[in-house]
Amino acid sequence: MANRIRKAVFPVAGLGTRFLPATKAVPKEMLPVVDRPLIQYAVEEALAAGIEDIIFVTGRGKSAIEDHFDHAIELEGVLSGRGKEAELAAARGPVLSAGRIAYTRQQEALGLGHAVWCAREFVGDEPFAVLLADDLVMAETPCLKQMVDVHERTGGNVVAVMDVPREHTNRYGILDVGADDGKLAEITGLVEKPDPKDAPSTLSIIGRYILLPRIFSELDRHEKGAGGEIQLTDAMARMIGGAPFDGLRFEGRRFDCGDKVGFLEANIAFALARDDLADSVRKILREYH
Repeated sequence: MANRIRKAVFPVAGLGTRFLPATKAVPKEMLPVVDRPLIQYAVEEALAAGIEDIIFVTGRGKSAIEDHFDHAIELEGVLSGRGKEAELAAARGPVLSAGRIAYTRQQEALGLGHAVWCAREFVGDEPFAVLLADDLVMAETPCLKQMVDVHERTGGNVVAVMDVPREHTNRYGILDVGADDGKLAEITGLVEKPDPKDAPSTLSIIGRYILLPRIFSELDRHEKGAGGEIQLTDAMARMIGGAPFDGLRFEGRRFDCGDKVGFLEANIAFALARDDLADSVRKILREYH
């Protein structure tokens, strides 16, 4: 029986330069989709998948994330005194249990692999999840929950995958695929950001991972890959052939919120999914058609 996934790592040290000047003083993970910041969607997805311990890998200027997942005593007091129950519930919503949240610093921007490696002492010797808040997934069953269900069957590594246009393979980690039933693809190789003509497939990893603890010994090498960074994809590639390693074509829609157009699309899609906003948003969209 596979070990239960109890811990999730959230790499949130990035500078968010594609969203300047908005991210000059505000972490990109705190940019709102409708009325919740990106990082809250990711944390809520993790909690819905049974995650108990949250580990943020932060950097300078990210204190707003810590504050967001803490009590705002003064704000809550004002809302309570004014009888604003709905607003009070919203303010209290993202607060995590004491002792179930940890923060560690990534002092240098050395890549996603390095960010995950920074969480090694908090994770310990057990399988864990990694979620990138830039990738927002709208799904009836949370994306990470779908992956946890696969891990419980296989006991191995699982990544969320989707097909991308071949001309975009140089933006992603790309799978070399063995057995494939249309939903779960056996991973026989991984290449980080290959040139389209060299890509072994168009099946790409998005920002959801379940990894066995062996990943830390691979990341201990601190070998630099694409872009001169320590790539998580390279470390995962060296794990292939031991435990099962699969790519899950998840059910749901992924929005690339690290991209301005993807971020705007996510705001529209999530607004249209809400009964209190859908009609007004449709009216606005018709005016700009």
